[in-house]
Formats: sequence, C-alpha cells, structure tokens
Amino acid sequence: MKILIVSSTHLEIEPLVRKLKFRKQLTANLTRYTYKQYIIDILISGVGMVSMAFNLGSILSRRRYDAAINMGIAGSFNPGLKIGDVVNITSDRFSEMGAESGEKFLSLIDLKLIEKDDFPYTDNILVNNSPIKSLVLGKLPKVCGITVNTMLGKTETIEQVKHLFHPDVESMEGAAFFYACLCLKMRCFQIRAISNFVEKRNKEKWNIPLAVANINRILLEILDE
Repeated sequence: MKILIVSSTHLEIEPLVRKLKFRKQLTANLTRYTYKQYIIDILISGVGMVSMAFNLGSILSRRRYDAAINMGIAGSFNPGLKIGDVVNITSDRFSEMGAESGEKFLSLIDLKLIEKDDFPYTDNILVNNSPIKSLVLGKLPKVCGITVNTMLGKTETIEQVKHLFHPDVESMEGAAFFYACLCLKMRCFQIRAISNFVEKRNKEKWNIPLAVANINRILLEILDE
C-alpha cells in the first residue's frame, strides 16, 4: 500500500520519521520511506493553506497513492478537549472566505459566488466522505475544523467565528488538504493533536511537545494495525 503523509513542518512529524526506513529523496520536500508493508512518502507542505494547496496539488498531479493523511497540531475551541488530545477532523472549512459588510460576515454563498453544494462542498463544508477504515482512528473524537490564514487571538474575532461556524479546532492547512483529496476522490483522513486553546495568545499555556508526541504515537498505532 502506498501512502502519502502530509505535515506542514518537520517538527510535527519527526518522531514518526525516526521509526521509518529511508529510501530516497524524491523532491526537495518529498521523501520516500518504507514501514512494514507500506511505501510511505512524506510531504512537508509548508505552513498555511497556500503552501499546502500548491505543494499537495503538484505532487498529486504527478504521483498516485492509495490514501493520504494530514497530521499536525491544532488549536481547540472546544472546552471538552484537553491539550494533548488527538482528534479526527471529519469536516473542515475556509472560515475567512467571504466579505465583511459592516459587522456582518458574508460567505461566498451569501455573495452568490458559489452554491452551497457545489463540488466538493456539502453545505459549504468540506466533509470527508471517504475515510480510511481504522479501529484506532474510529476511537478518536470526531470534530469539525476551520482553516485560517491568521491564528485567532482576539476575543471579538474568536466569539464571531464560534457563533458563525461552531468549530471544534482550527488549523492553517486542513481544508486545503481536504479540498484536494475530495476533488480527486482520494481516501484520506486528517488527525491533529491539541497544542493550545483558541484564546488571547499566551504561549506559556501551550504544549507543542506533548501534542507532537501524541499525534506521532497515534499515527504509528494506525500504521501498526
């Protein structure tokens, strides 16, 4: 089985890489490894939806995979989640795509630029309708995400986003990953570990090492199934 694993940074996937057997450097940001019965290509996409869209699209236009996985860290809006928890993001959306009209936010649907169910959207949401079967994945909390260009840290903006979209987590790449996979009808999933809560920025409350350790442990458990 040939799998593409996508991470925005080396930091987020380094613990897993140490468990894999290096085969060859395919491109500047794509490396081939093997693990048990798997051929695993790891793409370091870079941070943000633009880097994800370009680098993932470029790879998928030239190479074929049985499945794709996006892994990394995320911020949580959901007080029921704890820092370090690993979640399965089953739907995602580009929360900033639209326009401001005074205090009101207008989506692309409000602006009549797209219809709510234009492919690959379902009610303007990117829903993962072809997940990979996995007992480990099935036990993770299923959450909805938003993808942003700017990590939220202002109370007014956070409250507006929570009111509009009711997200559980935020990332800077997830919806771009889903968009590409859904367009190509590729089996995929997106898992992330909570590194911080979405609130006024205070990095002293973050725990990136714990999140990185947990997301890599879970991904290895999935590969070991």
